[in-house]
Amino acid sequence: MGLFDVHAHLTHPDLAPRLEAVLAAARAAGVTSIVSNGLNPTDNEAVRALAAREPMVKPAFGFYPVDTVLAQMESMGIDYPRDVPPVSPEQGVAWVRDHVGGCVAVGEIGLDGYWVPEALWSAQEDVFRALVAVALEADKPIIIHTRKRERRALEILVEMGARRVDWHCFGGRVKLAREIAERGHWLSIPANARRNEAFTRMLETLPREKVLFETDCPYLAPEAGGTSEPAHVRGTAAFAASLWKCSEDEVIARTSENFEALFGFAP
Repeated sequence: MGLFDVHAHLTHPDLAPRLEAVLAAARAAGVTSIVSNGLNPTDNEAVRALAAREPMVKPAFGFYPVDTVLAQMESMGIDYPRDVPPVSPEQGVAWVRDHVGGCVAVGEIGLDGYWVPEALWSAQEDVFRALVAVALEADKPIIIHTRKRERRALEILVEMGARRVDWHCFGGRVKLAREIAERGHWLSIPANARRNEAFTRMLETLPREKVLFETDCPYLAPEAGGTSEPAHVRGTAAFAASLWKCSEDEVIARTSENFEALFGFAP
């Protein structure tokens, strides 16, 4: 039984320079497992190296939805902040396929209709399907990023038979979040839940066996304008205990079982 963060970006420039202190704070808060999610081959390599030297860090290899069509977006004159050159869809999928045996999950992957124009949605879906197929063939959980395309992502996952799925930082309607949980998927709640009405409602109303904790660090800090880090899941667990009217230990026990059900090992 332990606290965990199922969606972190420990390789982010805002965290990497002080990573030792970030991990020490997480340990002090009782966190035992941090799933660090990769965004593209370059970031995946950094995640892999970090996990190799830090046992509490569990690697997830992904291909961020915007990155899957980044070259096409650039050719259309659409600017998206990324500090590495874009790779082709084939290169990104191949990297995950070639290294999937060394990760605990495939993610983050998904569909993004906020940054990506509709003209590229079909191409984005093709890559998403390829990555879901890689995860299913390797029997790995999937960590989903969706923005403005939640319903379509669910349709594809259901069609392909994906069940070991965590929806990170779900931004759709709470009603759809409940439907996702009814499908057997999990949803991870970030550290800004106290100041976000939708995340509060999810904590209150989702089946407790489908709730996980995340930070998406360095984003979505408990305080507006702050920098999130894995230690902040302790505050989310305390908030859940207040909503569920139970002890913090009971929350940690319940969500630890949820973590193990998704990943196949205890946090």
